[in-house]
Amino acid sequence: MLHGMSTTVEAVSERSAAEVNEEIRALWLRSGGTLTTEQRAEYQRLVMEWAAAAPEPRRAA
Repeated sequence: MLHGMSTTVEAVSERSAAEVNEEIRALWLRSGGTLTTEQRAEYQRLVMEWAAAAPEPRRAA
């Protein structure tokens, strides 16, 4: 049995990295430190959103 994967591109986050980070922290608090399968999927989505919203690190010249 094949599982379908989404081929749609997620929109770039309109939220700041700090806002997404707060949601990640809230998820961990609600879960008590152990994520269910559904929470794990939400966590992965949030981490991807956070990475897209995080500023690029500056390189030393």
